[in-house]
Amino acid sequence: MNIRAVACVVFLVPLVATAAPDAREGRKLVQSNKCEACHQDKVYGPVGTIYLRKDRKVTSWAKLTAQVAACNTMLSSGLFPEEEAHIAAFLNQTYYKLPMK
Repeated sequence: MNIRAVACVVFLVPLVATAAPDAREGRKLVQSNKCEACHQDKVYGPVGTIYLRKDRKVTSWAKLTAQVAACNTMLSSGLFPEEEAHIAAFLNQTYYKLPMK
């Protein structure tokens, strides 16, 4: 492997790993993985109903990211952690409006 390729990998990989979650990318992932359709089937209501219910489990950014990770694991979706973060950012922007800490 040539030295330039190694240098690119060494310097660019940390930038990708620390990039802020992107809600637009999360929206695409939610659509392609049919997340909202699956959740809609569970509550028999319009899209988003499960996220807006009064007794929801997600009450913080940490709980939201944990819930997205749990769905990924349970469904064996094969999402990378940064993709999970994008999905959480989309759900937060669209439904939850939680502080991202």
